[in-house]
Amino acid sequence: METLSYLAPLFQLEVMWTIALGTLGGLIIGALPGLTATMGVALLIPLTFGMTPVMGLNMLIGIYIGGIYGGCVSSILLRTPGTPASAATVLDGYPMAQRGEAGKALGMATIASTIGGLVSAVVLATLAPQLAGVALQFGAPEYFALALFGLTIIASLSGDILKGAISGILGILISTVGADPISGVMRYTFGVQGFAAGFAFTPALIGLFALSEVFTQIERIGLREPAITLVKDRWPTRGDMRDSRGALVRGSIIGTIIGIIPGTGSGTASWIAYNEARRTSKTPEKFGTGHMPGIAATESANNAVCAAALIPLLALGIPGDVVTAVLMGGLMIQGLAPGPLLFQTNPEVVVGIFGGTFMATIFMFIFGMALIPVFSRILKVPRRLLTMSIVIFCFIGAFSINLNPVDLYTMVGFGVLGWGMQKFGFSQAALCIALILGPMMEANFRRGMLQSGDDLIAMLSGPITLLFLALTALSLCWPMIAARRAARRGTQPN
Repeated sequence: METLSYLAPLFQLEVMWTIALGTLGGLIIGALPGLTATMGVALLIPLTFGMTPVMGLNMLIGIYIGGIYGGCVSSILLRTPGTPASAATVLDGYPMAQRGEAGKALGMATIASTIGGLVSAVVLATLAPQLAGVALQFGAPEYFALALFGLTIIASLSGDILKGAISGILGILISTVGADPISGVMRYTFGVQGFAAGFAFTPALIGLFALSEVFTQIERIGLREPAITLVKDRWPTRGDMRDSRGALVRGSIIGTIIGIIPGTGSGTASWIAYNEARRTSKTPEKFGTGHMPGIAATESANNAVCAAALIPLLALGIPGDVVTAVLMGGLMIQGLAPGPLLFQTNPEVVVGIFGGTFMATIFMFIFGMALIPVFSRILKVPRRLLTMSIVIFCFIGAFSINLNPVDLYTMVGFGVLGWGMQKFGFSQAALCIALILGPMMEANFRRGMLQSGDDLIAMLSGPITLLFLALTALSLCWPMIAARRAARRGTQPN
């Protein structure tokens, strides 16, 4: 009964309206390339100062959930990831839009995001203290092994394994630009102060996927474009849902686990979920060509991170990702200290956050499905106007994050690089994964070696580290095992 009384404020009209408005605002922010959920939450924290804790914090959580989901809109329609979390959605979402199936792609993204969000919210509400204790056991060796496992995705994201490996190695090399994570020595900056912190990730991502597509479209100017029909159906078929069940379940579980681990995030979760969906699929060759399970895996995973990332924040006072680090500021503005004592001193706030997470996820589903016809009309814009609009959004998005002109050069440079990779069959996705996981792997390997006294065996002897190393070996060997099994089935007499 006491828990029900804590949930009662959520059903006040002004609180529901605030959560709905925050979720819709987050969706719009996420859909605009270059504007991230982090930026939306950071900009609107001051507005929560005069609100009650339940109202203010749930508005910020609504922005977070809506922003992560909103990134799929431009990923699917424009091949422009609205947020880093939606970069993997490009691989199957954009080909579906080109086939005239943008509505179904957006519908699957909305359904998958909702399922992932609800699964994660259930875990948040029931297992927060227990699961947060497991995440606390992660140190530098465990993070290194996790990043190494994530990098094995590269092997399965390219039809040509050699080109995929080259793309990944190039991404790791690019990620070393800037200050050394341990000693602080500058590397490969060539005296340019703007590169002291390395290449800004979001401008690089915009260039790699969005501006490179602009260059490709410029090459096609003068060619007749295929006719794009209006979206007739926003709901995936029963067959689509049946084929995507495994991807939805795995994506939701992977996203929840990754969200609980502090310092990872939605981008890592979506790529790992995509890799697992492809690795376990009976038709892995369909991934990257406009395959529903690819969208289901990435979108269920990246939204599952949202609620799960609140677990270490609320239970331990450790932000699960960048957005929850900003949300910590929202808690402190309300005079609340995140951590174990929060459950004892302010249970009504904790329960209110649990309920608000469910409510924001439902609002996300309602707004997402209702606005699909509006979003899909972008495809009816003439190709030349759309290309010019994408260029403008690219420059605004890249510059607005840090207000640093160097970010514009970064975006253009990665745009040219991405265009060349696309033209010659190299994997942009592999490069993107390496840019995300390369710094994480390097920094934690160096820290782990320092902690173990340069004893590699001692560093890698922890049970969680050994588990991730075993998964890494399995992930590397699985393509060869699958190929051998397929060859054996092919040689069996009928």
